[in-house]
Amino acid sequence: MSFVARRLSAFSTAIVLLAATGSSAIGQKKYDLGATDTEIKIGNIMPYSGPASAFGVIGRTEAAYFRKINAEGGINGRKINFISYDDAYSPPKAVEQARKLVEDDEVLLIFQSLGSANNLAIQKYMNTKKLPQLFVATGSTKFNDPKNFPWSMGWQPNFQDEARIYAKYILKEKSDAKVAVLYQNDDLGKDYLKGLKDGLGDKASSMIIAEDAYESVEPTIDSHIVKMKSLNADVFVDITGPKFAAQAIRKAAEIGWKPLHFLANISSSVGGVIKPAGFDASQGIISSVYLKDPSDPYWKNDLKAWNEFLDKYYPDANRTDGAIVYGYAVAQTLVHVLKACGDDLTRENVMKQAASIRDLELDGLLPGVKINTTATHFAPISQVQLIRFKGETWERFGEILSSDIGG
Repeated sequence: MSFVARRLSAFSTAIVLLAATGSSAIGQKKYDLGATDTEIKIGNIMPYSGPASAFGVIGRTEAAYFRKINAEGGINGRKINFISYDDAYSPPKAVEQARKLVEDDEVLLIFQSLGSANNLAIQKYMNTKKLPQLFVATGSTKFNDPKNFPWSMGWQPNFQDEARIYAKYILKEKSDAKVAVLYQNDDLGKDYLKGLKDGLGDKASSMIIAEDAYESVEPTIDSHIVKMKSLNADVFVDITGPKFAAQAIRKAAEIGWKPLHFLANISSSVGGVIKPAGFDASQGIISSVYLKDPSDPYWKNDLKAWNEFLDKYYPDANRTDGAIVYGYAVAQTLVHVLKACGDDLTRENVMKQAASIRDLELDGLLPGVKINTTATHFAPISQVQLIRFKGETWERFGEILSSDIGG
């Protein structure tokens, strides 16, 4: 073999070896703490006890959905290890549980921790640790701030935009209204109140005749409702959690107060709020929705897969509770992200994939509502539709509205 031929042969061999090495590097698996060849460890914090315990079904639904995924082979061959702790809806307890998940359990990420104040209590810690605080169960606007908190992302429509939509409806349908607002005295309530005032604009100061705050540890809010009736308010904006929403509906009916009643989306569950409060007492209440209502026969076929999932993995679920559709849909969103991560299960890639969702449609979302995120937009869902309670279910009306622009 000539010298030139030998050089060419050696050069070709080097190219082949380089290509093989490059291919191997490209296909290499990458893991952070919480992920291995066989497991993805996910942390979660829920109020299984305390004043917001009605939301505990969300965590139970998510756990059931991940059992389903594991039974079907997991995500790219890896099983989800879902570790969920109770914080009793207490921010200091949430901090304690977050530290336990991160430092003791060594989870890859914390998913769907619930509550505005609770999530805000751990937000700086999670971002300092550079560990995803993903799809938090709150509509606080502070979880759509990728510039300052690149490791924290919301999921549901934000509270301020929801309230702006109610304000727009009030201005259109009842411009001379005397508005009474009852709100939870924390970041959740204050977010809604700000959105309502922004939506009413210059008329806010004259239209809002009462801003009454309650503490989540109060046993009852009956006295607040009696006070609002005494002021002759004809519009009631009800920014309460499920337990207190049911109390407010019942008490208003009991004392014969019949305002135009707006109910925060977080407390619009038929099974969790409306039925306990009483169907008769709930007629005409207005709220907003982005998920299919499991109590509405209209969605029977659409929620067939959801019902089959519950049959097998959560048979004792209350199938009229919208919170269970919520838990199902947000769990599907996380599975979508983890599948997209492939073999790169680093925390950085989890956030990258979570910020790259394009027009994702899930069977629990209303038709036309799609999940979209970008590196500068950490609000996956920004569309809702107004609903009015009639008979034993919610009746949708109007068009799908973009909460990003207040409708």
